[in-house]
Amino acid sequence: MNVSPLFEPLSLGSLELKNRIVLPPLTRSRSSQPGNIPNELMADYYAQRASAGFMVTEGTQIEPRGQGYAWTPGIFTAEQIEGWRKVTDAVHREGGKIFCQLWHVGRVSHRSLQPDGQAPVAPSAIRAEGVKVFVETAPGEGALADPDEPRALTTEEVQQLVKLYARAARNAIDAGFDGVEIHSANGYLVNQFISEHTNHRTDQYGGSLRNRLRFLEEVVAAISEEVGAERLGVRFAPLFESTEEERVYLGLVESDPHETYLEAARVLDRMGVAYISIAEADWDDAPRLPESFCSALRESFSGILIYAGRYTPEKALRMLDAGYGDLFAFGKPFIANPDLPYRIRQGLPWNEVDPTTMYGGTDKGYIDYPTYDSQAASEPRTPERVTG
Repeated sequence: MNVSPLFEPLSLGSLELKNRIVLPPLTRSRSSQPGNIPNELMADYYAQRASAGFMVTEGTQIEPRGQGYAWTPGIFTAEQIEGWRKVTDAVHREGGKIFCQLWHVGRVSHRSLQPDGQAPVAPSAIRAEGVKVFVETAPGEGALADPDEPRALTTEEVQQLVKLYARAARNAIDAGFDGVEIHSANGYLVNQFISEHTNHRTDQYGGSLRNRLRFLEEVVAAISEEVGAERLGVRFAPLFESTEEERVYLGLVESDPHETYLEAARVLDRMGVAYISIAEADWDDAPRLPESFCSALRESFSGILIYAGRYTPEKALRMLDAGYGDLFAFGKPFIANPDLPYRIRQGLPWNEVDPTTMYGGTDKGYIDYPTYDSQAASEPRTPERVTG
């Protein structure tokens, strides 16, 4: 298999990417407590994977109410900004490019994670079902829990949230990030505004699809004014089918996902954002994204398109050859293989991921996965016979 097309350089805004392989957002819950502060361990983790052409951090809450899982990092305090600076410095020393994913979970949260034990906030007071959140039960210990019922945001609060997104984007640039990505997927806050299932508002942010896209449009405009549209991407999860699996995140299936997300793409195209990232369904036996959607998305959006969701080099090459995508993200394989681009280029075997160390913990299952060269060096060898 000729994988060289995956190693062709590509421009993303003003950035020159060395290959088309992406480290996507992957929640790992390793931030320091108290304060959800990025740390040296996280800096090592991202620096190890800086051979990716492009990297996006784990979801990073823009404010205290934005948290839905224990030990996830934020980007709203001075200590968090300084912690992220350790990460960006480490990545840049290795020649990497990295964006910060701006995250607000909205209704997908628990009172124990909210300021003063208040209810989570959302476009409408509709409880999230079929998903779990992760809460701390003791120092360093946690468990899955059902989300609490949210309260609906007032119109004024929605407008304040737009400003919080812009402030978080500025904080990210101050922390040394090359740009930011808006998390608008998997049933979290921005997705909740877009979805007909979670947005039953009667103000300018609810009702028609045009109104349901208004919050996203205002957040994009505010961030673009703050840091520039060329430093901004948006992630969607345009699901066409769902699953009965119990999951820690999922997403929402619209009555017309094709038109919902193509209209969103057209809005973003007019606003000049750098890229759209598409998170495909990734559960067991998940359906493939319709080819008609991939083709129409390419016609609707002139920027860079990133695809993620159980990707293999073969699948990435097919999408690249068809002209549907430009960059391709590898999630679990990148967790277990810090040198994944090298392994792909050389056709080398991949380490398997340890699912028990995905969320929370120590360096085990985080920064201790071996590179191929270190694995080969540690394997026992037959002693050579000395002659002469």
